[in-house]
Amino acid sequence: MSDRRQKLRRQLKQEGLDALLVTNFKNVTYLTGFTGDDSYLLVGKQGDVLISDQRYTTQLEQECPGLELAIRGPGSKMLEFTAKAIEKSKVTRLGIEGDSITVGVRNALADALPKVELVPTSGWVEELRIIKDKEEIDRTRRACDQARRAFEVVRAKLTPEMTELQVAAELEYQARQFGAKGLSFEAIVAVGTRAALPHARPTTKRIGEDDFTLIDWGVNEGLYMSDLTRMVPTAKISPKLRKLYGVVLKAQLAGIEAIRPGVTCEEVDRAARSVIEKAGYGKQFGHGLGHGVGLEIHEAPRLAQGQTRELKPGMIITVEPGIYFPEWGGIRIEDDILVTRTGHEVLTSVTKDLDECLVA
Repeated sequence: MSDRRQKLRRQLKQEGLDALLVTNFKNVTYLTGFTGDDSYLLVGKQGDVLISDQRYTTQLEQECPGLELAIRGPGSKMLEFTAKAIEKSKVTRLGIEGDSITVGVRNALADALPKVELVPTSGWVEELRIIKDKEEIDRTRRACDQARRAFEVVRAKLTPEMTELQVAAELEYQARQFGAKGLSFEAIVAVGTRAALPHARPTTKRIGEDDFTLIDWGVNEGLYMSDLTRMVPTAKISPKLRKLYGVVLKAQLAGIEAIRPGVTCEEVDRAARSVIEKAGYGKQFGHGLGHGVGLEIHEAPRLAQGQTRELKPGMIITVEPGIYFPEWGGIRIEDDILVTRTGHEVLTSVTKDLDECLVA
């Protein structure tokens, strides 16, 4: 973790700042390995201080050996304690995370530190998080494998009488059975016409009430996330479903094939989107092709129109084209892809064969 903080120190020097106050809890985890909440990190030119409270003392000692700690006791308020830690470090120009800190917290710090200039920053740590190291990649592989195993068990147990809510709950249960912390997000289980809602929330609708079900789920292995989507036919596969599914699958494979270092995010989006447009369904694909995954389920980069960032080895991104008809339903297929030095690697391995997914 110290090498990550060292990269921030170089940026502090470039920007003429004495320190950065990290208030985004995910960023604190990334920079220290501490997995708790309610803690800030002060990254300074000469050293770092993790500001927390007595609930986490033992956990901090275990997860962050060697890191200087500032532990507040009962009755001590976080902002006041943080201001004192900043004063002690003799900071005059302090960077703050503009994407994380609230106006209220910023103003309270300014009042408590009248001699300190507060300088908003944006995306410093998030930019570092875009490129995953070996440990992060290995943990994401684990999250993908746990997602696969959970889905395969649930898929084998599906019956037409099960509700969307029951399927979502079973996915969560099975993920935990395979060692996960839980799901990355509330699973999307959407039957028939409800599959036209890209972020549908599970209901009491039974999966046997229509011809197919869209399942979008992911696993949090402890810190790192996975994100997948599959279509599950619940009756004889209709010609329309097979046709539209074929278009989406062809688009997804084209998007995946385009992934390699140096290609821009919008070029990958274009590779997939053009397949759907040529098939006549461009208006039915109304979202970006994908996004980064890591400590959070939605991270940079974004695969979408107008996104000119170039892909680099170590990025992990989803590829999830879709076609949606409000009166009929929707189809989406999603996998997690690692950008490698020579191209890409698909980290998810759940079958995409419609016939294999058919509920008996």
